[in-house]
Amino acid sequence: MSADPSQITQLLQRWSEGDAAALDQVMPLLYDRLCDLAHQRRKSLADERSLNTTGLVHEAYLRLAATPNAALRDRNHFLALASRVMRNVLVDHARARHAAKRGGGVAEFELHEDVWISSVDIDAVTQLDDALKKLEVMDARQSLIVEQRYFGGLSLAEIAGVLDLSLATVKRDLRSARAWLAAELNGEVVL
Repeated sequence: MSADPSQITQLLQRWSEGDAAALDQVMPLLYDRLCDLAHQRRKSLADERSLNTTGLVHEAYLRLAATPNAALRDRNHFLALASRVMRNVLVDHARARHAAKRGGGVAEFELHEDVWISSVDIDAVTQLDDALKKLEVMDARQSLIVEQRYFGGLSLAEIAGVLDLSLATVKRDLRSARAWLAAELNGEVVL
């Protein structure tokens, strides 16, 4: 279902002001985009069967619905917020699985520009989340860029728009963040 960007913006502003029904109206308008993002993540986790694409989108919706009054300017800001929520869903799910296993090794994984996470064991998401929390303390903007790129699937141009930065700044910060993450994760991230 396609919609006028101004209609989406108006609905998101209403939701930001506390109108819970506005989220219910905007979700069908952005559902296909959210499913596409979730599907990209799911295809890289082929061995993970307990959290499917629809489940990830629906869990993100439930968490978004539980957090009213989010200050959103437009569709890209909503997608950035959804990226954070999806990250939290994946991390919570990975931690629950890890706890159920009572330990176990974490597989090596790669970050690529064209794929969110390639050949990843979902348990590795928790290590990345811990590293992103450390990066957030050091440089919150770089952490946001990584989160929105790899967990949210936003393009570099979308990230630049959300954060009001130039495309060159986003690219530079992403390169720096990826290098730091590679060092932090002891070379487990392939750049």
